[in-house]
Amino acid sequence: MDEKKFDVIVIGTGPGGEGASMKASKSGKSVAVIEKYSQVGGGCTHWGTIPSKSLRQVASQLLDIKSNPLLEKLSLNFSYAELLKTAESVIRKQVKMRQTFYDRNEVSLYSGVAKFIDSNTIEVTNDTGIIIAKLKADSFVIASGSRPYHPNDVDFTKKRIFDSDTILNLDHTPSSITVYGAGVIGCEYASIFRSINCKVNLINTRDKLLSFLDDEIIDALSYHLREQGILIRHNEIYDRVEETSDSVILHMKSGKQIKSDILLFANGRTGNSAELDLTKIGIKPNSREQIDVNENYQTTIPHIYAVGDIIGYPSLASAAYDQGRFAATHIIEGKCDAKLVQFIPTGIYTSPEISSIGKTEKELTDEKIPYEVGHASFKSLARAQITGKTTGMLKLLFHRETLQLLGIHCFGYEASEIVHIGQAILSQKDSANSLLYFINTTFNYPTMAEAYRVAALNGINRI
Repeated sequence: MDEKKFDVIVIGTGPGGEGASMKASKSGKSVAVIEKYSQVGGGCTHWGTIPSKSLRQVASQLLDIKSNPLLEKLSLNFSYAELLKTAESVIRKQVKMRQTFYDRNEVSLYSGVAKFIDSNTIEVTNDTGIIIAKLKADSFVIASGSRPYHPNDVDFTKKRIFDSDTILNLDHTPSSITVYGAGVIGCEYASIFRSINCKVNLINTRDKLLSFLDDEIIDALSYHLREQGILIRHNEIYDRVEETSDSVILHMKSGKQIKSDILLFANGRTGNSAELDLTKIGIKPNSREQIDVNENYQTTIPHIYAVGDIIGYPSLASAAYDQGRFAATHIIEGKCDAKLVQFIPTGIYTSPEISSIGKTEKELTDEKIPYEVGHASFKSLARAQITGKTTGMLKLLFHRETLQLLGIHCFGYEASEIVHIGQAILSQKDSANSLLYFINTTFNYPTMAEAYRVAALNGINRI
C-alpha cells in the first residue's frame, strides 16, 4: 500500500479537477489526483458533453446530407451504434491529450475510489476492493462530478430502460423512444434520436420547455421540435414504468400510457458524494448528494474545497474548470479575487442549437427595466442562405435610454459560437452605448456574425 503526503489532493479528473490540479501543480505544489474511472477526463469526456455532442454532430450532418437535393439519391443509413463510433474517436483523442497534462506537470495519478478517513487523510480502493493507497494532504478539492438521478422505483437493470450514461451503450437503433425529462439533456437526446428517424415522445414535468430561457426562444424550440415530429407532453409525471417483452410502457399519473421501444430517463442529476464518506468528517451533502460551499468553494471544513457538478449550479464544464482554478488559487494564496463571470453563456445542442447570455424579457419586465428588442432573422442573412442554415434568429435586449446591452439570445446554426461575440461586449465594464458597437463596426460579409449589426439596427429603429 502506497502511503504519501501531498500539498493538495484532488478527487476527480473532470474539468473541475483538471483546473484545480493544473493550477496547484504549476504553482509549485505537490499534487495527487484520484480518478475512479480507468482513464482521465471525468463524466464530461466519457459520458456527458463530449460523446453527446459528437453524436449530435454526426447525426446532424447525416440529416443535412439526406435533405440535400443533390445527394438525396445516396443511400446512407447508419445505425445508432455506428454513429457512436465517431464519439469514441473524439474521446480517445481527449483522453490522450488530458493524460499528457498530468504527466507533464508531474501530478501523481491514482486510479480508484477515494474515501475520507479523517479530514486530512483518504484511502484509495481499487475495483477489487483492495486499499492501494493511504494519502495525506494539507488541502483537498472534491471534483467528483455527478451521475444521472435514479428514482428507487425505476429498474435501470432492465434492457429497455436507460439513463444518459447507459444510452451510450445502446447497440441498436430503436424505432421509438420515450424521453422522460425535458431539461437540457432530454431535449438534446430527443433531437438526436429524431434526426436518425426514431419516433420520439418527450415528456416534460413542467408547463414549458427549458423555462430559464427567454420565452421567444422557448416558443421557437417547441415549434421546431414539433415540426421535426417530436411529440411533446407537458405537465406530466410518471406513476410507474412497465417493461414488456417487446416494449416499455410509461404509466402517467394523468392516466396516459406511453409505449415505445426504449425509455431514456433524464430527469435530473445526483452528486457523486456517497462513496467519499463525508459525513464521517462532518460534511453533510444535501438530498441530491451535492455539497454546499462558500464564495471561495470551501466546504464547512475550510481546507476541503468542492467544485463542479458536485456543488450544483451552474453544472457546466466550462464553469467547473474555472471553479477548480479559483479554488486552487485560494489554497495557494489564501484569497481569490477572481470569480465566475456574472453572465455565463448557456449552450444547448438541440437541432437547431440554442445559446443565450444575460437577461430575458421576463426578467427585465419583472425588474421594471425599460428595454427594447432587436431581431435578426437568419433567413435574411446571406451566409445563412449560402449554407442553407436559414432557421433561427439573433435577439438583442438593450436599455432604451443608455443603449446598454442587457441580453443576447440566439437560436439556430452555430448559436453557441455566435453568442460569444455579444458576450465580449456585454462583459465590458463601460457598457453604456454598447449597442452602438454593433452598428458602427464593420463585419466580414457574408458571415453569421453580421446578425449583430442587423439586430442592432432593427432595435435602434424602434426607439
